[in-house]
Amino acid sequence: MTTPVTYENWIQISDTFPFEDKTKGAISVLRWAYSSYPEDQIVYASSFGAEAIVLIDLIQQVKPDAHIVFLDTGLHFPETYEVINKIEERFPSLKIERKLPKLTLDEQREQYGSALWKREPNQCCNIRKVIPLKETLTAKQAWISGLRREQSPTRANTQFLNKDDKFQNIKICPLIHWTWDEVWAYIKEKDLPYNTLHDQNYPSIGCFPCTQPVTADGDSRAGRWAGSGKTECGLHTS
Repeated sequence: MTTPVTYENWIQISDTFPFEDKTKGAISVLRWAYSSYPEDQIVYASSFGAEAIVLIDLIQQVKPDAHIVFLDTGLHFPETYEVINKIEERFPSLKIERKLPKLTLDEQREQYGSALWKREPNQCCNIRKVIPLKETLTAKQAWISGLRREQSPTRANTQFLNKDDKFQNIKICPLIHWTWDEVWAYIKEKDLPYNTLHDQNYPSIGCFPCTQPVTADGDSRAGRWAGSGKTECGLHTS
């Protein structure tokens, strides 16, 4: 096992990965990640969107029994749950965990009122996504994410390895150089299951009350919390 990245050397290691290969560095990054961190110290937090499907396929080539966590807010589209089931059938060795918030939707309504996602979307995201992920990552040295630089201006400077001050560990992003077209070419080439909402102009898919289809000229995050000025759930912000 190689020495894992630390807060002191993360940028130097991140800059060493070549990205001229077919996977634009993703396989190299994943091989490094799973050889650098103990099995119980690294997890992939997956949305099961298009990027996630590519990343899952790449991960299972490197670590067939990798730990994957899905933040199950209780507000996802039926199509999202369907694709998770299909991935579990396709890759049965993967350890897919469905992480629930401590508050059920009924309990959240009792404490905060109905439709919190409309009135205070940041609070809702914090309860149903950020806190559950923080619970998952408390004992982890690193986590994997499917961020791409092309997705939005807020993600344009993402590196392969990133110092994550929110969760006090290292965030590993193997797909930073991939384009949306390359994501889909890979899915089609490998005949991978995917969320069928992508066929209905949903490039980024989150909870159903806060996700809308986008026009052709919108960035991939434009359909999330439309009209609110909010573009991130809080998992990838300080």
